[in-house]
Amino acid sequence: MPEKVVETPYPLIDADPYAGRVIRYFRGSDYATWAAGTAAFPAALYFWDMADTTRSRLRTPLRLGGLLGFVGGFLLAYQRSSFRFWGWTENKREEEMDRQEMSERVAQGLPVYGDSDQPEWVRGTAYRNSAFSQLKFAAFPMFNLVNHPYHGTDPAKYGEKKKDS
Repeated sequence: MPEKVVETPYPLIDADPYAGRVIRYFRGSDYATWAAGTAAFPAALYFWDMADTTRSRLRTPLRLGGLLGFVGGFLLAYQRSSFRFWGWTENKREEEMDRQEMSERVAQGLPVYGDSDQPEWVRGTAYRNSAFSQLKFAAFPMFNLVNHPYHGTDPAKYGEKKKDS
């Protein structure tokens, strides 16, 4: 399957990272972004209500705003972490973590990107649907939840041997 090749200012780690890896590689700044998003939405509602002269009841809107801020903050933090996997932003820390994690998997005899009992066509479809989906979170949040071999990098860099066909 042809994979999309994008020139990036930093090294590509993974073109379609598994959702669990993206979350595990969150930085402190990602958690701060998530917290700021969680607090900003209800804070904006509160200050907007202060400017309103009718003084409505805010209990339910603030709770809903907190939930929407939590989800929106998470999606923003997830997108920031994905940008580092793609090499769009500085990713030295993630590059080192990736090399260590994947090299350990190879040393243990495990597949670099994990096993999947899904048929090949399902894995290919999952890749095509989730690749760069983090750019479309506003329209349709989608995460890579299927292990597949399409990641835009050569597994040999982790020490994996080519399988004879």
